[in-house]
Amino acid sequence: MRVIAGTARSLQLKTIEGLDTRPTTDRIKETLFNVLTGYIVDSKFLDLFAGSGGIGIEALSRGASACTFVELSPKATKCIEENLKHTKLDEQATVRKCDAVSFVAGLKNVDYDVIFMDPPYGKQLEKAVFEVLADKEFVEDTLIVVEASIDEDFSYLASLGFEIVKEKLYKSNKHIFIEKRK
Repeated sequence: MRVIAGTARSLQLKTIEGLDTRPTTDRIKETLFNVLTGYIVDSKFLDLFAGSGGIGIEALSRGASACTFVELSPKATKCIEENLKHTKLDEQATVRKCDAVSFVAGLKNVDYDVIFMDPPYGKQLEKAVFEVLADKEFVEDTLIVVEASIDEDFSYLASLGFEIVKEKLYKSNKHIFIEKRK
């Protein structure tokens, strides 16, 4: 896995051994950031279920002003910290070792420009995050992106006050782009 563009372009990133994480492939990451082009520069980025930190690091490399990485696994948080040091992006980053639902529940309000989440598939963790976010005040016009299994159902979003604004489908997974209705 590597950084595709920006200040840390072409730098290799460490990944976590085993099947606990699924690093996003370069091709899918490139497609994702093509869609996010107008959102990244000077943004506050939140990477939930951050894994090895590849998506948040890509955002920082492409000009995000800050990124908060939220990851529960001690191995993964260590990997994120090592990747941030290697890419020299650690000054703009905060790494929080906790579960994503608790982190979001602890926010007074949501002041991130972009929230990216790539939870373990099939466990409804993204739904738990949205249930908490539904009751939060959004300071910014936040774009929420979820990486999910191709067959994951998001029909519940409307009842929580969110709407899907775009969908990118791949072979076995997809990116859903979501905004909170005003």
